[in-house]
Amino acid sequence: MIVLTGTAGFIGSVMLQKLNQEGIEDVVIVDDFTKRAKENNVKDKKYTLKVQRDDFFQWFDQHAGEVDFVIHLGARTDTTEFDVNIFNVLNLEYSKQIWIRCANHNIPLIYASSAATYGGGEFGYDDNHEIVEKLKPLNAYGNSKNDFDKWMLKQEKQPPFWAGLKFFNVYGPNEYHKGRMASVIFHAFHQIGETGKVRLFRSHRPDFKDGEQLRDFIYVKDLADVIWFLMHHSPVSGLYNVGTGKARTFLDLAKATFAAMDKESVIEFIDTPEDIRDKYQYFTEANMNKLRAAGYNKPFTSLEKGVDDYVRGYLSTGKYF
Repeated sequence: MIVLTGTAGFIGSVMLQKLNQEGIEDVVIVDDFTKRAKENNVKDKKYTLKVQRDDFFQWFDQHAGEVDFVIHLGARTDTTEFDVNIFNVLNLEYSKQIWIRCANHNIPLIYASSAATYGGGEFGYDDNHEIVEKLKPLNAYGNSKNDFDKWMLKQEKQPPFWAGLKFFNVYGPNEYHKGRMASVIFHAFHQIGETGKVRLFRSHRPDFKDGEQLRDFIYVKDLADVIWFLMHHSPVSGLYNVGTGKARTFLDLAKATFAAMDKESVIEFIDTPEDIRDKYQYFTEANMNKLRAAGYNKPFTSLEKGVDDYVRGYLSTGKYF
């Protein structure tokens, strides 16, 4: 039996479909299932039991002996949320309770960390454990993820295998419910459909031209493939970056979206909102050497191919993965 938290969300629902495609249906799914906007993410997928987030630990304590693996993707991911207590409860403390139970019951664990832990990139984007204490995330979300990483690395009692995955800029199907926090591709698709043009954030730094801010964009299907690999190969436990290792500009992303919609590019620039301007990352690029050294050799989907698949296969049709 596999436990998958955050299943009704973007990445969690894609991971459930990946498990189903691999023939795995004995999955206990965990989330706040009261949110109607996320219902279609789990509709028509196969699973054994649905457990409400607040009831999960009671269930886990009663059924730990039946659990073979935990994939913990549930989290509050809104980077514009400023209530630290929300992140402490849902990200930090909740993850601690999962870790403790997996360690006590000898259950392997994969959990979602984040590239937001790297902050402005002062210490690079290397997934080595030595820099974790030094990192300075730019928002409460990133802090909550890094706080858990710091706590976790100090624990003597550990699951038999564990991996903390630092997801970079993930995009792809099943993010319809995310609103402002959906990927730039999602917003660009709708802007183009409604106005025929895309609005990108203007640069507020002299060392970056407008639209040339760089991010490591990774297709969510690739991310699910990485989790599947780690589940079945159990390399050395540790933190692992999950990006492509190649930063691309927002201009590249916008042009790829226009191309996938068979339209000419029309791009305008607007000021970055003041509430996130001082927390905005201008460059991220995952060092992928550790995951590659662990044996993961599958190529990552290029930005152009990923955007094309997402736009034509899902956004244009309203389909879910």
